[in-house]
Parts: sequence; structure tokens; C-alpha cells
Amino acid sequence: MSIEFDTQLDASGLLCPEPVMMLHKTVKEADIGTVIEVIATDPSTTRDIPKFCAFLGHELITQLQRDKQFVYYIRKGTGE
Repeated sequence: MSIEFDTQLDASGLLCPEPVMMLHKTVKEADIGTVIEVIATDPSTTRDIPKFCAFLGHELITQLQRDKQFVYYIRKGTGE
């Protein structure tokens, strides 16, 4: 699966809560409609990132796992 994205956030090797904190900063700096690819290795992101998107009104386009990496594609909504 190949999804076009505007910005990439590599949070590999970081543990909760750092990946979500970095995502929050990246989303805040992005324009509405920007697609962000997030790469993480912390399994807790499979719970935290979907909740982050739902709570703040961003679209989780898809999430997948590649070997030991968790990959998320998020479109910034009107929330912060």
C-alpha cells in the first residue's frame, strides 16, 4: 500500500508518551488537510494514536504494521 503524505514523523525507539507528544507538535504546526506519516515502534501507539485522532478531530486514514514498526497516516482536521 502506498499513500502519499506531506510530512513524516519518525518516532522509532521512543516510548509512551513521546510519540504522541511529537505527533501533537507536528499536527499543530501543519496546515489543515496535511497528511502525516507516523512511524513508531512502541506498541502502545496502536491504542494512543487512534484515540488522539478521534479526540482531536483528525482523520486516521489507515494504520498498518511493517515488521516491528507501526505506521499511521493521519490527515489533519480542524482540531488542534
